[in-house]
Amino acid sequence: MDANNSNSDKCPHHNNELNKKETAKGKCPVMHGANTIVGESVMDWWPKALNLDILHQHDTKTNPFGQDVNYRDELKKLNVDALKKDVHNLMTNSQEWWPADWGHYGGLMIRMAWHAAGSYRIADGRGGGGTGNQRFAPLNSWPDNVNLDKARRLLWPIKKKYGNKVSWADLIILAGTIAYENMGLKTFGFGFGREDIWHPEKDIYWGAEKEWLAPSDERYDNVDEPSTMENPLAAVQMGLIYVNPEGVNGNPDPLKTAAQVRETFARMAMNDEETAALTAGGHTVGKTHGNGDASLLGPEPEAASVEEQGLGWHNPQKSGKGRYTVTSGLEGAWTTYPTKWDNGFFEMLFNHEWELRKSPAGAWQWEPKEIKEEDKPVDVEDSSIRHNPMMTDADMAMKVDPIYREISLKFMKDPAYFSETFARAWFKLTHRDMGPKNRYFGPDVPKEDLIWQDPIPTGPKNYNIAAVKEKIAGTNLSISDMVSTAWDSARTYRGSDMRGGANGARIRLAPQKNWEGNEPERLSRVLSVLEPISTQYNISIADIIVLAGNLGVEQAIKATGFDINVPFQPGRGDATNEMTDADSFEPLEPLADGYRNWIKKDYAVSPEELMLDRTQLMGLTAPEMTVLVGGLRMLGTNYGGTKHGVFTNKIGVLTNDFFVNLTDMNFKWIPSGDNMYEIRNRKTNEVKFTATRTDLVFGSNSILRSYAEVYAQDDNKEKFIKDFVKAWNKVMNLDRFDLA
Repeated sequence: MDANNSNSDKCPHHNNELNKKETAKGKCPVMHGANTIVGESVMDWWPKALNLDILHQHDTKTNPFGQDVNYRDELKKLNVDALKKDVHNLMTNSQEWWPADWGHYGGLMIRMAWHAAGSYRIADGRGGGGTGNQRFAPLNSWPDNVNLDKARRLLWPIKKKYGNKVSWADLIILAGTIAYENMGLKTFGFGFGREDIWHPEKDIYWGAEKEWLAPSDERYDNVDEPSTMENPLAAVQMGLIYVNPEGVNGNPDPLKTAAQVRETFARMAMNDEETAALTAGGHTVGKTHGNGDASLLGPEPEAASVEEQGLGWHNPQKSGKGRYTVTSGLEGAWTTYPTKWDNGFFEMLFNHEWELRKSPAGAWQWEPKEIKEEDKPVDVEDSSIRHNPMMTDADMAMKVDPIYREISLKFMKDPAYFSETFARAWFKLTHRDMGPKNRYFGPDVPKEDLIWQDPIPTGPKNYNIAAVKEKIAGTNLSISDMVSTAWDSARTYRGSDMRGGANGARIRLAPQKNWEGNEPERLSRVLSVLEPISTQYNISIADIIVLAGNLGVEQAIKATGFDINVPFQPGRGDATNEMTDADSFEPLEPLADGYRNWIKKDYAVSPEELMLDRTQLMGLTAPEMTVLVGGLRMLGTNYGGTKHGVFTNKIGVLTNDFFVNLTDMNFKWIPSGDNMYEIRNRKTNEVKFTATRTDLVFGSNSILRSYAEVYAQDDNKEKFIKDFVKAWNKVMNLDRFDLA
């Protein structure tokens, strides 16, 4: 129901006319719109202020279980066979309120799982099916996700039955996998272990467009050169998972679409063969829906009225479901038998000539010029009626692009090879954002180690840590050398897809050993000292790097007069070149590191915003960010040894001087260049320190200043050290899933 007709006793905040006069029942007694209405945040008054909301993206206060439920423990109680049986039964248990096409929900469940997993992008590891984020805005209301709300609602009885023992994230992906099995595909495996989030990931950047499906040109420098798509984006338009099925900006041209398909899937770390397999395999079953006028659909779930109970896109046309369903606007199935896994996609694509036609909803699609009646798929409700099959522009790309054509013909000639390639690609698609294999759970986890899982062998745990530390202490490595190297090794971790981190010591391998932010010459010198110690004690260089960093921190603490040990958890292993997909690690390269006061070049966003992005990917809080930056400045870890932000004359001593001098009103702060500032004595005008924006934001931002003041207090010197050690230890162990 429209808000303007919902209640005659409206709140004056919601109606400009009523806001001009008093009403009989008085003014509304509550505040509206602070965070729920787009464009009415209190911070909109100050658009240039640093927004720390991204650091609170997964605030534990939103979790209804708090610390009472551990998902790994709940999974141990799960009867996997019973769950899989129930999901199999669901596939052919058609419901009147949302009937299954041909009596089988397989196509719908596959699309739901695909669109959950397919939002993943390798540039920053965000998106994907690993969190159940499809339940929330904006994903639950994307144009490309029309009617997937029905798929999740069909799963609800199963979720209700198994409760805490299976997450929505796992169930959504499992439903798609079981759908393929139910229709005849031998799948590669399945791993449970995806833990649900409980509120929208509203701070993920999905594009700058202000409208759904805005022209692709808005996110490209040149839409004819797909590689110019803005990073970290991977879809061609706002609200799409991959590409426009009608063609670039809705204009059919399979060769141009092929180029966009190739770029989009590459940004998910898929090669051409995997891309062709996924395109064909995804369209071997199910159908598109466009038998009606898409403009008549009701609002998406987030905009729908309360009586819709979280469902959206109400369709008023005839039954509004079954054969009258409207989703993408295209209409028809790809194959003769859309509920059966077979080689029908390639046979249909290559055995017919195709021409452009319009669907009943007015969308461009390809249909065969001639086709035998018996080769047409039957109607979803009446098997005595047959309809033309169809192909999208992306499907036609598999025929006209020379590389995709060669791969597709190979699949056509060897159905078994196609099935195996697709099964592996589907497994990769649906597990890519889960991190290393030791996070997987269940009886169907494949034994094979796959290179995209970033495998790491287990390292030794039982050795004389004290003796190794003493050996490191006897080298000529400085505190800065040890701490900087350990930090650079660990900072690559991304909680978005659980990749990177210190485990594996990939900092010594290509491409990481050559990254500018890792200072290759310094890194090589430090590793040349640490690697012989690793060999001597027969322990991993990954452990040695972290242990050396811990030792540097401990030495800096002792110089303050305090005696506080840094915890160390041995057992890291060393990855090899053969275990490392170097190309897929390229996107992990840091382009800036506010913690080491470094930025590769000027970017459209400020250095402090880049620091927030890195902080969120590492899963750190604003207080943890604050204490780490202040401490690392004192340890002399700045890139290239610069003195910016080193507000002390005691470098290498873990004091709270950064915060003391930052908040000292005897100083003034003067711009001295692009992203450069001088801190001068107010009386003498003497330059005392230099700084960057990344330093001064801890004094200028009201929230960060409140933390800085805590650490500047005379009675919090020990607290500063303890908090630094705790945050440091967290970073060093972000990727230690073996400790869980």
